[in-house]
Amino acid sequence: MSLKNYEFWFVVGSQFLYGPEVLETVAARAAEMAESMNASGNLPCKLVYKVTAKTNQEITDIVREANYDPACAGIITWCHTFSPSKMWINGFANLQKPYCHFATQYNCEIPNDEIDMDFMNLNQAAHGDREHGFIAARLRMPRKVIAGYWKDENVQKRIGSWMRAAVGVAFSKSLKVMRFGDNMREVAVTEGDKVEVQAKLGWQVNTWPVGKLVETMDAVTEAEIDQKMAEYESLYTIATDDIETIRYQAREEIAMKKMLDAEGCMAFSNTFQDLYGMKQLPGLASQHLMAQGYGYGGEGDWKVSAMTAIMKAMAEGQTGGTAFMEDYTYHLVQNSEYSLGAHMLEVCPTVAASKPRIEEHPLGIGDREPPARLGCEGKEGSAIVVSLIDMGGRLRLICQDIECVKPIMDMPNLPVARVMWRAMPDLTTGVECWITAGGAHHTVLSYDVTAEQMKDWATMMDIEFVHITRDTTVESLEQQLFLNDLAWKLK
Repeated sequence: MSLKNYEFWFVVGSQFLYGPEVLETVAARAAEMAESMNASGNLPCKLVYKVTAKTNQEITDIVREANYDPACAGIITWCHTFSPSKMWINGFANLQKPYCHFATQYNCEIPNDEIDMDFMNLNQAAHGDREHGFIAARLRMPRKVIAGYWKDENVQKRIGSWMRAAVGVAFSKSLKVMRFGDNMREVAVTEGDKVEVQAKLGWQVNTWPVGKLVETMDAVTEAEIDQKMAEYESLYTIATDDIETIRYQAREEIAMKKMLDAEGCMAFSNTFQDLYGMKQLPGLASQHLMAQGYGYGGEGDWKVSAMTAIMKAMAEGQTGGTAFMEDYTYHLVQNSEYSLGAHMLEVCPTVAASKPRIEEHPLGIGDREPPARLGCEGKEGSAIVVSLIDMGGRLRLICQDIECVKPIMDMPNLPVARVMWRAMPDLTTGVECWITAGGAHHTVLSYDVTAEQMKDWATMMDIEFVHITRDTTVESLEQQLFLNDLAWKLK
């Protein structure tokens, strides 16, 4: 589903002790808060007030309902009054959706002249939320705690950010990945335990033969290709006279999309080592599919293709861009150190700083015709690169902060889309940290999705998260990884 079709349920805690008038006030205020926050424009999904829960059964029922409603991407709780936390045990023990504890209160200020015992009995969030927080800690629940006044813009935006991560969980749980052939021979990091990944993350990862893709390509009509060519012309600058090469890419894209949509797949991978019956490796075809929200992984890397799709879903409606990426080469001049990210062909045009160009150049690998591809330079701005790796027994999500720059040279003979960046905390320390953590050469680069969102996603998915920041040192990272190994062996 599109991000806007998901909703989050606002569940407020209380008890019968306070009497019907207080409970009616609590319910009215909760509905008002949800309506106001929806109207703010700071939430990407609708917040739906569901219930003021006062009993174990009410909480258990609403959790059961949330678990089985595909539109519900998570629950957000708040305790306006005091809600004895033993009431929440049965419900929380069975909760299968992401959970955010919103520690707020209805009033912003303490009303000096009006505060009395009636006010105190009604406005008990300061200790109601602490009682509520204890039981989640006691049950060791994965959760997000957000504290602050509910009308504050920055607080609403934090909730909105968490919502995006939770939508990434919902998207992940139903994600199907289509592999055209296997992964590149002898490559280690593109391997992984697909059974464990499906159990943990929900992904269905399966292989379709390249021959089936070729059959589908052969059935594509010239009229369909004409329509796709018109789409290309409206979006990109055509900088080659070899129109037939572009038309072949259009044929590949149309066929791949037909197969992906027929199987309900939102991510795919391929490899230049398995192009049986194809004239070109899909370049422009893969890039344009990514621009439409499909995830991609080169050399059969199904994990990065899935992560690209998930992060694109999380970033829906934002304009920075999210793309499959690969660290290609370094600029190691002292005080001017940069990474150059690119790939043979397949960098998503959503990260382009200006209108991409369709070009045709020899590939030099794969033993096929020169393919058409999009060339562009990446945008300037803060971003992250993310890698999911299989550590054997657990998954590790590695995230590094980067600062993208305008490439410091033109590179006129490099016929691929590329992004140049400063890695945090600096290039060499960042490389040492990345390699120490086992990070892959394939990543997802995003200007939209934040490290906090990826941490939230990893927490909801119950997988390890490693963050390389401006302050990370090799020594601190080594210690973190050592402690992580011990902790995850006990889980």
